[in-house]
Order: sequence, then C-alpha cells, then structure tokens
Amino acid sequence: MKNRFMLAPMTNLQSSEDGRLSDEEFHWLTMRAQGGFGLTMTCASHVQAVGKGFPGQLGCFSDLHLEGLSRLASAIRAEESLALIQLHHAGMRSPQELIEGRPLCPSDNEKNGARALTLEEVRQLREDFVAAAQRAEKAGFDGVEIHGAHGYILSQFLSPVINQRTDQYGGSLENRARIIFEIIEGVRGRCRPGFLLGVRLSPERFDLELGEMIEVSRRLMADGDIDFLDVSLWDVFKEPVEERFQGRSLFSYFEELDRGEVRLGIAGKIYTPSDARKCLEDGADFVLLGRAAILHHDFPQQVLANPDFEPVKTPVGREYLHAQGLSEAFVNYMAGWTGFVEEQD
Repeated sequence: MKNRFMLAPMTNLQSSEDGRLSDEEFHWLTMRAQGGFGLTMTCASHVQAVGKGFPGQLGCFSDLHLEGLSRLASAIRAEESLALIQLHHAGMRSPQELIEGRPLCPSDNEKNGARALTLEEVRQLREDFVAAAQRAEKAGFDGVEIHGAHGYILSQFLSPVINQRTDQYGGSLENRARIIFEIIEGVRGRCRPGFLLGVRLSPERFDLELGEMIEVSRRLMADGDIDFLDVSLWDVFKEPVEERFQGRSLFSYFEELDRGEVRLGIAGKIYTPSDARKCLEDGADFVLLGRAAILHHDFPQQVLANPDFEPVKTPVGREYLHAQGLSEAFVNYMAGWTGFVEEQD
C-alpha cells in the first residue's frame, strides 16, 4: 500500500439486482482510488445468490459478474490503489423478499425464519467462497477480504448462541471457526502466490464472546496464512462491553497479539486526521475509513497535504454528497443515519 488509508467496505445499494456492477458503484469506488486511498475495497459482495443481504448488492457468485469486476479492478489499479473485493454471505440476515425463500444459517433460527444448512451445503458454501476468490483473481483484483463480521453467516458460525450444530462445524470454538480456516486454506491453495487475503471480524455484539474472538484472531495471526486482519470495532476508542475485560480499550486486546507477518487494521468512528494518527500511534498498521471517506473522496490526499485538515461537519446536503460520488440510492440509504443528511423542508 502506498499509504495507511484503506477504504472500508460499505453497504451502498448502488449495483444491479442480479449483482452486476453499475456505473454508479463504479463511480463511487473509483473516486476513492483517485482520492488517494492506498487500498480500495468494494462493499460486501455475495458469493451465493441466496446469500444476498441488501438491494443493489454487488455480486461475485457468477461469471456474469466478471465483465464489470474486471473493469472496476483495472480502473482502481490504474490509480495505484490496491483493489480488493470483500466476500460475503448474509446467512440468516438475508431478507426473504430478496432471495425468494428461507434464509440459511448454521442452525435453525425461528426468529429469522432461517433453516439450518446441511453438511453438504456447508461444504458448498466453503467452495463458493473459494470460487469467488478465484473469480476476483481472474477479474484482476489484488486480493479479497473474507467477511466474518457483523452477524453474517461466518459470524453466525462463530457464535456459541446461534450455532447449535453437533457436527464438525459446531460445538467447540475450533469447530465453529473451522469453516473460516478452511476457506483460507482453499483460497491459498487455488489462488496465485501474492494474492492478498484478509479477514474481517467483529469482537463484540452479534452473540459473540470477546475472549473467543481474541483467540480466533490469535490463531489467524499465528498461522500466518492471511495478509491482514480487519477488526470492526464500531468505535476504535471504546472499552469492551464485557465487564471482565473493561479498564482498557477494546483495540488493545488485539494490538498486543503477536502478529508475525500479519498486518492489523481497525475500523470504527475514525472521523478526523487526529483520530487516524491516534490509531496508528496505538499500534494499528492501517485504518479503514467509512464515514470519513463518504464525506471526502480524497481524504488521504487532504491529510497528506495538511495534517490538520478539518473534515466537513454533518449534516450535509444531498448535492454535496452527489458531488462526492454518491448516487441517489446511496444518499437515500445515508439519510437513515441520524444527523448525516440535511433534509430540506
């Protein structure tokens, strides 16, 4: 990476319903590459049609998507920004109206109307994550990130509450994390040497236990089969929710792990240059920017030109966001964030 700024993967609702890249999403992403991000990552891109999590989601489950993905990878890399796809499956969080059927989950989940994956379907899910990585490589991307966070299907496998399986993919933490490590093994075995591979984890919420997420992170780093770990903290400066871990920052539990050759990135309420500097000083190898990247497509260039750069304050108008490369669908989505979009009376 040419710098330590990474575009966080963000839901934006801008692509076609069949998963093909739209001109709007192409514009949004390439503007960030042009704005100086060292790595530009797509939104969550589903690896199975049944894993769709939201309308207008970019897909990576079919060769139908290759033309658009190739165009995107080429344009991002032309700006000397690394191009990555985040690979995703929503699992029980897939809206039934989008997938026209019951969503999938490690175990039956009555609340979400989800049914348990059969063992053969678990194996197919693993295969489809690996196949999507191969498709990303074929399209010209520098690598992929495996989305194991935010309560989506791999996070559901990790949860001791949601995952009630009694086979090799349930029970112990080793079993519940098994599919993630098998996906990593598959990508490493079938993609070229040097193809970047990262994993995103949530250490809290979503029926996860912090101690277990620290242990999964420790093993990911000790194995050394990934290039980076992306920890989504929601707030990089917060303390843990679990009382026995309080008294220090949530991030510190991951910063102190022996990383070997694995790089550590963090995301969550990094709004200003001083926030980013604090994260790097505290031990992060890079920062992932979401809100800041929405408000300033050229945030890295602004910071490099002026370390005391003051980002615009929210709420901001729709025209401002359009000028930053957001389509009307994306602006409408952001209007659901309290105090982000200034609405006219």
